[in-house]
Amino acid sequence: MTPASSPVRPRVLRPALAVFAALAIITGLLYPLATTILARLAFPHQAAGSLIQSQETTTGSALIGQSFTSPRYFWGRPSATADRPYNALASGGSNLGPRNHDLARLAGERAQALRQADPGNTAPIPVDLVAASGSGLDPHISVAGARYQAPRVARERGLPTAEVEKLIATHTERPFIGILGEPVVNVLQLNLALDRLPRP
Repeated sequence: MTPASSPVRPRVLRPALAVFAALAIITGLLYPLATTILARLAFPHQAAGSLIQSQETTTGSALIGQSFTSPRYFWGRPSATADRPYNALASGGSNLGPRNHDLARLAGERAQALRQADPGNTAPIPVDLVAASGSGLDPHISVAGARYQAPRVARERGLPTAEVEKLIATHTERPFIGILGEPVVNVLQLNLALDRLPRP
């Protein structure tokens, strides 16, 4: 029998299987277990999904947007996820290019809905209120996007606009270490804070 056709000897096969088993246990079991335990100890809230509790009920996650359509609430960024808005199982954008007519049509329809909800508001509409995010799950809007909606929300709730704008300022998240990113407002947390205000 020639060397090329000789069977694999046990002394070569055993070390290979041992290395495979060791790496499988380390990378497939021990490493994920260790990172999960460390995350639970160091960042328990984030590791559990950054869930938001309201009256002992989980109302959502601070990391995933929700669809709000009532004029009494602030509206988040449009979502282009499949089947329904903010579908966390189908994260993604519309993939429509800047020259696509459907993109312009959708932005126009969203702008029209905002105008119809607040006809007296003639301020420019911030772009994040008419353009979907790349993930379709963005839980934040810009501070400008929140301020644009403040008069409508204040009117619908019978509140002074200044009080609603103060609530926006309270819930504005600053850039990381002051330089990375832009100030944003978490829509779900802002709407929950609205519901906690005493009714006029």
